[in-house]
Amino acid sequence: MQKYEERKFNIPKLEGLSEKQIEEHLKLYSGYVKHTNLIREKIAELSQDKEVNSYLISELRRRFNFEFNGMRMHEYYFEQFEGGAKDLDRESNLAKVLAEKYGSLEKSIEHFAEVGKSRGIGWVVLAYDTEVKIPHIVWVGDHELGQLGGLPIIAVMDMWEHAFMVDYVPSEKAKYVEAFLKNINGDVLEKRYNLVVSSE
Repeated sequence: MQKYEERKFNIPKLEGLSEKQIEEHLKLYSGYVKHTNLIREKIAELSQDKEVNSYLISELRRRFNFEFNGMRMHEYYFEQFEGGAKDLDRESNLAKVLAEKYGSLEKSIEHFAEVGKSRGIGWVVLAYDTEVKIPHIVWVGDHELGQLGGLPIIAVMDMWEHAFMVDYVPSEKAKYVEAFLKNINGDVLEKRYNLVVSSE
C-alpha cells in the first residue's frame, strides 16, 4: 500500500511567528500524516473480515476525512511561507479576480482577515469556483466540515489555537492574523490560481 509522505517545508524566519511556534505546529502536521496512513492500514486489515468488523471500518472511514484534510490543509498552510514574504502582484490574475469581487485587492485581504477574527476555531479558506469564475473566502469549522464541494483551494489560514498559542494568547488572535498575512508569499497563491485556471 502506497503511503503518504510527510512533506518538508523550506520556511524562512517569519515576522511575528517564532521558530518554536512553527516547530510545534509542524509536529501536529506530522501526526495527521501518520494517522492518515494508519487509518488506511487498519481499514485494509479489518476488511479481511468485513462482516465482523463493519462497525469499526465505518468509524475509521468517518475519521479518515478529518485526518486526511488535516494533513492536506496544513500542507497548503506551510507551503504559503516558503520563499519568504512577498505581496501578491496587483497585476496578477488572482489579484484582478479578487478585486473584481471585493472591490479591490486590499478589501479582499481585509475580508480574509475579518473572517479569521471571527469567534471560534477552524480555518479561513480562499477557494475558487471554476464553473462561474468566482472566488469565495469562507470559514471552515473542522478540516472536513464546511469545505465548498469541488472548489480548489488557493489560500488557507489556520485559526485553531495550536497555530498561534506559542506566540499569542486567544485574546490576541488579531495579532496572529496580522502576522500570518505579513508572511505569505503571494507567488505561491498566484501559482495555485493559475494552475486551477489553466486546467479548466
